[in-house]
Amino acid sequence: MPTNVYFSTGTTSEQRLYEDLIIEQLKIYGQDVFYLPRKIANKDTIFGEDPASSFDDSYIIEMYVDNTDGYMGEQEIIKKFGLELRDDIKFTVSKLRWETLVSNNGDLVAERPQEGDLVYFPTTKAFFEIQFVEHEQPFYQQSALPVYKLSCTKWEYSSERVDTGIASIDAVEDALSTDTMNFQFSLETGTSASGAITLESDVGEINYLVNESFTMATQQPVDQGKDFEDKAGTTTSSISASGSISSLAFSSQRGIPFKILSGTSGG
Repeated sequence: MPTNVYFSTGTTSEQRLYEDLIIEQLKIYGQDVFYLPRKIANKDTIFGEDPASSFDDSYIIEMYVDNTDGYMGEQEIIKKFGLELRDDIKFTVSKLRWETLVSNNGDLVAERPQEGDLVYFPTTKAFFEIQFVEHEQPFYQQSALPVYKLSCTKWEYSSERVDTGIASIDAVEDALSTDTMNFQFSLETGTSASGAITLESDVGEINYLVNESFTMATQQPVDQGKDFEDKAGTTTSSISASGSISSLAFSSQRGIPFKILSGTSGG
């Protein structure tokens, strides 16, 4: 035999001891984070992205932060589109703990953390998107691979649905979403499946009354569309040559104003 048979490494008992020591260290020196798996709705096979994806579940798990001197990556850089934040971070998570707390869930089909999923770090109140999952570090110590190393970068929100049931996580959608359907009126006792007020339409489309508090200036402060409309005189309050537009103002029980616009065409 090339190696000494009396000093065998990689036995099952040694691998379990090695794994237990790692889990104990993660529980002592790690941080509680939330793992958010991405639910794919309609993936674009050309660009490899899914703007309609959502995050409906969250799993709390301990992970060790490999960064000791702050974020890695390029951090703050100036590019042709303005300032960009490239804050990178690396997490270490036990394979056994991930399989126990996350992978065993019946709603997931992945056997390991997936690129594109999110990690919410409560300490910094930031979301990080997984870019790469390294599964061979440390390299076969005791002939085993007991951890995943998640290379992540700060997540750029683009109106994905975040409905995990945890207020601190779901708040990002309430503050930044540009989806007008989040501002539709709901009935106290809904008569339809969604309990929303719908308008009749002769073309088969469903129209909704949208709360007037929705404005791109609030959801995206850098948006200048309203300024362009005001200067061009194309706002809903202007009168066109073909007819007139009138508006009726109301207020809900909570005092939130909304309008119903009606138009008359010229003869």
